[in-house]
Amino acid sequence: MTDVRTAPRPDAELRDDARLTTRAPIGRPTVVIVGAGFGGLRAARALRKAPVDVVLVDRRNYHLFQPLLYQVATAGLEPEQIARPVRAVLRRQKNFEFRMTEVTGLESGAKRLLTADGPIAYDYLILAVGGETNYFGLPGVPEHGFGLKDVPEAIRIRNHVLHAFERAMLEPDPERRRAELTFVVVGGGPTGVEMAGALSELIRLVLVKDYPRLNIKDVRVLLLEATDRLLGAMPARLREAAAETLWRKHVEVRFGATVADYDGKRVVLKSGEVIPAGTLIWAAGAKAVQLTSHLGLPTARQGRIPVSETLQVSGHDGVYVIGDAAYLEADGEPLPMMAPVAIQMAETVARNIRRQLDGAAPIPFRYHDPGSLATIGRNAAVAYIRGIGFTGFPAWVVWLVVHIIQLIGFRNKLFVLLNWAWDYFFYERAARLITTMD
Repeated sequence: MTDVRTAPRPDAELRDDARLTTRAPIGRPTVVIVGAGFGGLRAARALRKAPVDVVLVDRRNYHLFQPLLYQVATAGLEPEQIARPVRAVLRRQKNFEFRMTEVTGLESGAKRLLTADGPIAYDYLILAVGGETNYFGLPGVPEHGFGLKDVPEAIRIRNHVLHAFERAMLEPDPERRRAELTFVVVGGGPTGVEMAGALSELIRLVLVKDYPRLNIKDVRVLLLEATDRLLGAMPARLREAAAETLWRKHVEVRFGATVADYDGKRVVLKSGEVIPAGTLIWAAGAKAVQLTSHLGLPTARQGRIPVSETLQVSGHDGVYVIGDAAYLEADGEPLPMMAPVAIQMAETVARNIRRQLDGAAPIPFRYHDPGSLATIGRNAAVAYIRGIGFTGFPAWVVWLVVHIIQLIGFRNKLFVLLNWAWDYFFYERAARLITTMD
């Protein structure tokens, strides 16, 4: 068989391929990073002074601060306040290039990343492709419910919740109206807890003023958790405090409630119980993005790619995997699919690439847990940092400060802070717009 790298091709095709696979001067390696999330962005930044050319590939042109996505869904923030164009973030990094394209495959033997716009050659590849919602084989949930992983999903939830109130205003049948105003959040992790608390506050502090003719007693917000605890990574005292705070904020917390089906009108539990509800928001699980199954690399639980302690893929020279897509165990359990893991992995990989360039052996990855935070609404949060757990207003302030600091860009920090202050003092949500998403 003729080698495609040496076979004669038309001039136009050669020009296109040259454009896509051009490298820097001979002797300067190319590091290709797939994914502009927390891990990918941190890896690119960590290599800013390395003697390499960095090519960051993503199908979107922005970095999203995912921990605040639920606030877009509950009309607290606009999407542009928690997202920033990748080119703007790294415009001053001289060895950086961004390409907005879809990754379609990988030829690890030839060291080429395949994309919708042609192949990209690499010397080192960092896969930071992230995760997606895991619906656990329930087809009705993605068809009729909502995930919460990206901006379009958050805006769909916001539109749907506001539409539900508009429809309830016109619904003469009391049973249908109550079902329209029943909002079910599935999953007792940080995303589910924060989403349920924010949704309840949106309804009871803001929408109650917009819809004075509706009876607030018709509104229900339920948080369904399949196990017997919320926020499983936190100590028992903090888990109990979170559940009690949610109840005080009129969120019905149900334990041992496993969803079996949803048809857009009824949530069916494995116990046989049926909950009439026009809204189901799924925050019950995550898995690696579907792309991991199309790269010719081994996969493990949740579609994640097994990596060694140095975060390399065995048998695939120069390929690293970090973040949600990487499967690495610590103390017998896989590392959690969280931003701190991705960020620390990115720093280790960048360091290992620099070490390899110097002829040194790569170092193993060691995860250092920075702690956990979850807000449950106004003046309420739980925090567990360096073995110290605290709740209430102090935890809420820490949560605010940490998230403001982690946001990228002064403009985003300022506008988020102003929105939070406006909401706090005036009990208003500025983003209560029903918009279209084509």
